[in-house]
Amino acid sequence: MGVGGWTYEPWRDNFYPAAWPKDRELEYASRRLTMIEVNGTYYSTQKPATFAKWRRETPPGFVFSLKANRFATNRRVLAEAGESITRFCGSGIAELGDKLGPIVWQFAPTKRFDAADFGAFVEQLPTEVDGLPLRHVLDVRHESFRSTEYLALARRHGVATVFTESDDYPSFADVTGGFVYARVMRAAAGEPDGIAPAVAERLAACARAWRDGGEPDGLPRVEPAPATPAPPRDVFMLFISGAKEKAPAAAMALIGRL
Repeated sequence: MGVGGWTYEPWRDNFYPAAWPKDRELEYASRRLTMIEVNGTYYSTQKPATFAKWRRETPPGFVFSLKANRFATNRRVLAEAGESITRFCGSGIAELGDKLGPIVWQFAPTKRFDAADFGAFVEQLPTEVDGLPLRHVLDVRHESFRSTEYLALARRHGVATVFTESDDYPSFADVTGGFVYARVMRAAAGEPDGIAPAVAERLAACARAWRDGGEPDGLPRVEPAPATPAPPRDVFMLFISGAKEKAPAAAMALIGRL
């Protein structure tokens, strides 16, 4: 359970202690949350030493998910992304060791589902780097992905799909990989904990159901939920967007309930 990033000016008013040093914000955040999604890797290439520093500054069990570089996904022909995929995965992310969580491949809202081109892209995603297993999750943002054809393709390749809890992007909770990755975009400024108690309880129930191999009730889907439970899963849930100043509080409230 966590948030996107750890550097955000309003958090210095309501999350970090007064006068807390900026260069120790990751240290503080990682001891109150259990994961962080890194957005900076989407815009620029980080150095191996940076990933190693993040690993050292965070406690055992903490996890980083990384947004893959935009040059891999923001292109007309995804089948031609191989070089960018290789460059990102070989940029030093293995320095995170067991703190490396899923790699998020984010696509533009205008990118439509094309089975052949999208399949060619997914086939190029490596299963490991420097002996470290990789987990991939696709953040698809066009309505054309709400299709059984897309779900079958993602499942065939063993990649997860982001469940976006938002009115702004296609929202479907069909599980396509061996883990669940949910981005909740509804933190509320008027709630002391960022989310109402009833909302926190519903999200906790979803997390427990996914963890135990089940499928939560009441979520939007493309296909009916399978009748047979899956094996237990890892669950990654982030509070993104909405009233972002309240995202850490919402994540901590959910951690408390779990």
